[in-house]
Amino acid sequence: MKLGVYIKSFRLRTLPLSMSGIILGTGWAFHENTTLTTQSNSWLIFLFAILTTLSLQILSNLCNELGDSLKGTDTGQNAREAYGLQAGKITITQMKRMIYSFVVASIVFGTALIYTSFGTLFCNQSLVFFCLGALAIIGAITYTLGKHNYGYIGLGDLGVFLFFGLLSTMGSYYLQTMTINADILLAAIAIALPIVGVLNLNNIRDMPNDVQHGKRTFASWLGPKGARIYHTLLLVCCLLIFTYLERYFVLISLPVLTWHIWYIFRHEGAKLDIQMPVLMFTTIVIAILAIF
Repeated sequence: MKLGVYIKSFRLRTLPLSMSGIILGTGWAFHENTTLTTQSNSWLIFLFAILTTLSLQILSNLCNELGDSLKGTDTGQNAREAYGLQAGKITITQMKRMIYSFVVASIVFGTALIYTSFGTLFCNQSLVFFCLGALAIIGAITYTLGKHNYGYIGLGDLGVFLFFGLLSTMGSYYLQTMTINADILLAAIAIALPIVGVLNLNNIRDMPNDVQHGKRTFASWLGPKGARIYHTLLLVCCLLIFTYLERYFVLISLPVLTWHIWYIFRHEGAKLDIQMPVLMFTTIVIAILAIF
């Protein structure tokens, strides 16, 4: 049945990660202004923000699979379970149709988010968010698709940092409060770091295959040891920033992250895949803990 194959290509385990910035930005806004929790409009904004970011995450995952398949990068990939295209269960035409569907979903939910937030689609703030949304869609598509895909030249980490870290957190905060401040900027940077860490861990796992097929991720530029040191710095800096912001509850995650770092320095290849859900779950927990 195709539905199950498509769902596997959605990479469901990555979806909670994409919600981390929305949860943090919205929760931070609610914590600062408790009256927001009694306004039904605020919860609608949160709902449409979640639906928009989920659509963008799935779009990115599908485009990533198609791009890697067209370039042959997934041909010899054995460090993880094969997705639809690699397993031959979905055709390229079918994948393209699914991609178009999630482009439409991203536009529909994004438009609903903007209208719910500003009460109109025709104001300066709406225009800015339409532009940001368009950039997010373009970023999701061009990560591995097209002639100028930035994921193959080591810029994937930057894209994740900007879209699923800064834009997700600061955008959701702004839509609730219509303001931006230094604290939410620092919080957005902090939660962006472990989100980038998930991509980095994925790239460490796939490094031999990626290098063989010309996919030069930032991890492959750094090399196995350098990528692991970079990974450690991402997670340490995340905790340091939240501690500076007096969000001490995030330190509860320290034992898990310590074990996580110890593990990745001692394993490689397919064995690293077990750490993907660990870091994803820990990241969303950090986002929740940082609200208080």
